[in-house]
Amino acid sequence: MNNILMRQKLQEFLNEDINFGDMSVRYLPGTKVIHGSFIAKEAGVVCGQDIPQAVYDLLGDAQYTPLVKDGEFVKAGTVVGEVKGTASVLLTGERVTLNLVQRMSGIATKTAEFVKKLDDPTIRITDTRKTAPGLRLFDKFAVTAGGGFNHRFDLTGGIMLKDNHIALAGGVKQALSTVKKNVGPLTPIEIEVETEDELKDAIAVGSDVIMFDNQAPATIKQWKQLVPDTTKIEASGGINENTIASFKGCGADFISIGNLTNNVSPLDISFLVKGVIKS
Repeated sequence: MNNILMRQKLQEFLNEDINFGDMSVRYLPGTKVIHGSFIAKEAGVVCGQDIPQAVYDLLGDAQYTPLVKDGEFVKAGTVVGEVKGTASVLLTGERVTLNLVQRMSGIATKTAEFVKKLDDPTIRITDTRKTAPGLRLFDKFAVTAGGGFNHRFDLTGGIMLKDNHIALAGGVKQALSTVKKNVGPLTPIEIEVETEDELKDAIAVGSDVIMFDNQAPATIKQWKQLVPDTTKIEASGGINENTIASFKGCGADFISIGNLTNNVSPLDISFLVKGVIKS
């Protein structure tokens, strides 16, 4: 994860939460040195172990010790990390830290479940740009911790021609032809197809990746026979936990799933103060 960007984002989140100060800590003995634990209250894949220390570094004096690695599955009740430091730092940074770690662990857990249910090492599970505004860095890192892969990080990460782009250009052939005349040699091009005729047009002009949108596994297998070996196939559209297993062996190179990051159930992780080390 980009540490500079991570710290910039964390500072924004802390500014939003703290504003003019932490009223709950202001009148308590915040200079005491305390220690506490981060505990997973349900089973899942842990992610975000760099977050606590980064938050504490922005606030003051505290030391976080991770006890498990990002991407590691833990049982309910597992202590995933311990911290000691100034009470005001630990308590003021608690919510921002937990919000991110819980969300990232939830995404990593869901991604791992998709990978397990698909049970096909020849197909990569990828995310999409359907991330919460401001959280893309964290959301996409969490996908990789769960065993998935990242699609484009932003609109500069490659050309993806979807239905609206195709409509604007006047068709698959026109869209691809126009782009290929103008784009540099190192920019990858992907195009979405919804019919066999569109697929044939995409093959005729040439594309690095062809996305089969909202197609059943049987259709993907059939259409794959038409696609050159040099062109990658991506399956996408409405694929969820209940349907992912049916895509095993379908022949796609990638399956992109917006559900990984736009329908997040945070993993239940708590922070508990264990006691005072020094007054």
